[in-house]
Amino acid sequence: MALRMAFAGVGYIARVHAKAAKAIEDVDLVAAVNHRNETLDAFADEFGIPRRYTRIEDMLADGDVDAVIVSTPNYLHAPQTIAALEAGVHVMVEKPMAMNAPEAEEMVEAGERSGALLMVAHCWRFDREVLWLKEQVDAGRIGRIVRTTGYGVHVHWGPGGWFTEKRFAGGGSLADMGIHAIDTARFLLGDPEPVSVYARVGTYFGDYDVDDTDVMIIQWDNGAFSYIESGWWQPHSDGPEAATRLFGTEGYGSVLPTLLELPNRKEKRVEVVESGFRFPREDHGDQRMYDEQMRYFVESVRIGRKPVPGGDEGLVNMRIVDAAYESARTNRVVEIKT
Repeated sequence: MALRMAFAGVGYIARVHAKAAKAIEDVDLVAAVNHRNETLDAFADEFGIPRRYTRIEDMLADGDVDAVIVSTPNYLHAPQTIAALEAGVHVMVEKPMAMNAPEAEEMVEAGERSGALLMVAHCWRFDREVLWLKEQVDAGRIGRIVRTTGYGVHVHWGPGGWFTEKRFAGGGSLADMGIHAIDTARFLLGDPEPVSVYARVGTYFGDYDVDDTDVMIIQWDNGAFSYIESGWWQPHSDGPEAATRLFGTEGYGSVLPTLLELPNRKEKRVEVVESGFRFPREDHGDQRMYDEQMRYFVESVRIGRKPVPGGDEGLVNMRIVDAAYESARTNRVVEIKT
């Protein structure tokens, strides 16, 4: 029996997810939700979606939906996800999963009550190069990781519309781009728990009420710490989105460019292990990453597997984001209590 999939939100990232879903056998795209009929119809026509709604509640009331992809503005993530989960519909929600950690907690609890699955679309966990580096780390090739650096930066560019309004987005570049760097580092570290965050944020490149320039240091419970840069409209970045550098006791690993540097102290030389991936790549956030993410979500639904990254991983990221904003507001290190 085909899995019946719906889409809440019809913007750019929804189209990426719809392309990924349409390529999977026995997945039917059956419904779409959006507040504007013009864009709703254009999206539904493009992907051959028959059922069209302006409210997710109406779609859920009609039934015959197994899973929904939530790609609406951030302020709608929690209410739409909770409504779907309470109706027994599985959800993949875009990052950041909510406006803040309390909302994220409500989403996790809704899934636990209903038994429906909740996945958060932290897409870089499905990237080939990130997975290559994860394999090297798990094999112990660079030893115990002491520190990481990561980047979630738009250079000479930034979003407009709801992304730049706090009431719709919750936060600015830290919530939008920094969360990519946070989750990639945490994934490569083996998903440790955060202990504390120190951050500085600012708004320098636009007339809006959210941040566009951020730095933070995260202390993890395994002893490692991560330095993260995020921003919009920056004049330069030392790495593209999700670029991560790992400094270990036995060597160095990086993604984008993706390689290892393994020192041989006895011979006083450094062996460079190439991954075989081209850098820079032609399409930075290529469709293949989203295709793998969608296949994983669909398979999780079909076999009843709790997805990772799920609500738990998304909630940890939201706690880090909240702590970063609180640290910037108070100019203090903020401890994270779970």
